[in-house]
Amino acid sequence: MKPALAQPVAALPRGEGLAYEPKFDGHRILLFKIDGSAVLQARSGRIVTTAFPDLAEAALALPDGTVVDGEAVVWTGGRTDFAAVQRRAAATAARARLLARRLPASYAAFDLLWERGEDLRPAPYERRRGRLSALLAPLGPPLQPVPMTTDPRLAETWFETLPEAGIEGLVVKHLAGPYRSGARDWRKLRHTELRDAAVTGFTGPPGRPAALVLVLPDDDTPVVSGPLPPALRARAGQLLSGRTAEHPEGAPRTARAIGLGEVPYRAVEPGLLAEVMRGTTRHTVVTVHRLRDDLINQV
Repeated sequence: MKPALAQPVAALPRGEGLAYEPKFDGHRILLFKIDGSAVLQARSGRIVTTAFPDLAEAALALPDGTVVDGEAVVWTGGRTDFAAVQRRAAATAARARLLARRLPASYAAFDLLWERGEDLRPAPYERRRGRLSALLAPLGPPLQPVPMTTDPRLAETWFETLPEAGIEGLVVKHLAGPYRSGARDWRKLRHTELRDAAVTGFTGPPGRPAALVLVLPDDDTPVVSGPLPPALRARAGQLLSGRTAEHPEGAPRTARAIGLGEVPYRAVEPGLLAEVMRGTTRHTVVTVHRLRDDLINQV
């Protein structure tokens, strides 16, 4: 199932019939409970159930025929930790349970698509939100609905204060709007277009990578950055030394590069972040501004 998407905006939308939610930078996951089993699907369609055994176990408390949309997040030091959640998402089945104990995940749910076999996607968001809250309230953590308000003044307060907790913006939805898979009906407002992205690989020589392969918040499909400037190439070579990871099946990995299509790359162990800027056009290059070696996850 394709998730609904959001279009970036430069100012807070206002008007009648709008709802505002904090924007969590985690790992977008559709959570299915079907025939007594839980299945977790990433935005790309990849099944990530084994990577998040703690969330899969919690999802067993949901009624059969239920599908929830939300973000898997990891909290460290009172802030959301994007590097940590990407480490969780990339874990092998053998390592996933260890990481689940060290870096427990929470599920920030923001929409209910099916409940007990009933398709709620055509229903207005306001109704879906009410049923989501009623469904999750008896369960508690780690499955919890994100906060929501219809008051733009409170939304502004969230926008100004929540970045201290690692929450970098807002998502705005129409109370009367249906859930349209793949459509950009929602709006998202961020403080800056500079984002932290997870480094998952590189192209070029190991000592001086030509470009980085990145996973951006909300999208687990790897993309190739624009060419690195000379200083960043040298620093990337230092930080990525000894972090290369072999594909379990020996096949080369590929990622999408603007203007080139799919290109092969060398994978690296998760844990390093890069601060990047991505434009808002359909075909846009991701530019690396700096490497977040201050946030390397050592777990």
